[in-house]
Amino acid sequence: MKRDRALVTKEEQVRHAIHDAVSRTSRKPFTWGGLAGYDQLDAIAQALHRIPSASETAYLRSLNPQLDRALEVNRSLVDDVRAAHSCLRHIADCLHYRPDSTASQSSSVASHDVRQEMEALLAQFRPDPKEQVAQAALQCAWHRVWKAWESDLLTCYDLAGLPPDNLRLESFFNRIRQHERRISGHASTRPLGALGAYQLLFVADSEHELLAHLRRVPLADYQVHRQRVAQCEASRQQRYRFHHDPAHAIQTLLDQHATRRATLAAAHSPEGP
Repeated sequence: MKRDRALVTKEEQVRHAIHDAVSRTSRKPFTWGGLAGYDQLDAIAQALHRIPSASETAYLRSLNPQLDRALEVNRSLVDDVRAAHSCLRHIADCLHYRPDSTASQSSSVASHDVRQEMEALLAQFRPDPKEQVAQAALQCAWHRVWKAWESDLLTCYDLAGLPPDNLRLESFFNRIRQHERRISGHASTRPLGALGAYQLLFVADSEHELLAHLRRVPLADYQVHRQRVAQCEASRQQRYRFHHDPAHAIQTLLDQHATRRATLAAAHSPEGP
């Protein structure tokens, strides 16, 4: 018997969410993709354990043993990585570092005070290299970086107005590169080397002139291409939902799956239309 396409689509979305969780990465220093992926996988597993037993949920329920095994096998490693992540947060607090802040380092913090706090934190952090592999790796990298770049890392505390990093500048140019790829359709952003300065300003000097530029495109063509963009963005938006609230995202999918099952059951019942 051929299965309903809507149910299969929801099951595919659940499978894609699981694949995203086990292969999730992140370039942000304080957002570790492995931990977030494990939490996302745990939320999916909890939701799948709550679905009722029925013939139409057999595939979803068949995923539970594999999810439980993956969570159990990696539980100790996740605890180790989570502790290392917590230690990284302590390092950032010791440096008075706020990556989401627009202000520079506080002038009330002196470099010698930060050095003393850091050395005290280094002295008390002693993980077991055999049992706590992730924490030991963090300790090794921490010692190496602090020994090589200590004076350079502390410069921003002695010079007023000097930011502790260039992340805001990098984020700005990343947005410019993403925009270039989207409008050109090419992976290379080499044209920005010559024309990047003009990307920072828009040619329209007023809202009226901006609307005039936009109205050059026929409305029917715009709607067709906008629909294509929406279809291409659907999978990315789904990943976004699972990254920010995996429990709500998986429950939404399962509720849609249940609604479709109820609709099919009502259509095939004797009293149905």
